[in-house]
Amino acid sequence: MGTNDVVVIHDRTSRRQPLAEEVASYVRELIISGEVRPGDFLRTERVAEAVGVSSTPVREGLLALRSEGFVQLVPRRGFMVAPFTRQDVRDLFWAQARLSGELAARAARQITAQQIARIEVILDRYQAAVEADDTERVAGLGHAFHREINLAAGSRRLALLLGSVVKHLPNRFYATIEGQVAATRTEHPLLLDALRKHQAHKARSLMEQHILAGADRLIQVLEERGLWNDQEPAR
Repeated sequence: MGTNDVVVIHDRTSRRQPLAEEVASYVRELIISGEVRPGDFLRTERVAEAVGVSSTPVREGLLALRSEGFVQLVPRRGFMVAPFTRQDVRDLFWAQARLSGELAARAARQITAQQIARIEVILDRYQAAVEADDTERVAGLGHAFHREINLAAGSRRLALLLGSVVKHLPNRFYATIEGQVAATRTEHPLLLDALRKHQAHKARSLMEQHILAGADRLIQVLEERGLWNDQEPAR
């Protein structure tokens, strides 16, 4: 890149979501992080106050989560957090790992020097955000790193399918998990190197391993928080 080249990176957190999706994202994170437990009822007025919206988008967001299996609608009582298991967590990460691995392999075969340069900028900014302990930017730049790889794959439909899986996972919360950021600081540069060398098989393998390891870290955190209370045997 020349000195006059400008690379514009948009963090995930800088884009305003539709109100109902903001509600859904907020409640998903409460559920996956263990801040609310299966069987808890969600008070719509508290959700509305926390997100800063009216009751209508709250109901729309909760209905969307009902279709995703995160909540149940109990007649005359409201929305209740649905049960979810360790295997549910593993399944989400497995699906993300397979789709992301395929996209990484496709990206490695055709990625351009300009796309590599954008990823390098993101990675530098990510490392700086980690040093500054800025978890909000760590989350946003981590998302941006993966987004650039997905775009480089040139497979829009597959990327959209991945997006429907990824939204189930707690982006900001996940950036605070002990061990996750440390692992990412090592794994992201390895991924970038595989992309730079057009090593499709290696890029796929690294991406799948990178994401699957996250399932174990998240499950460990949720176990420590007593989410399942020994109702489900650990594997």
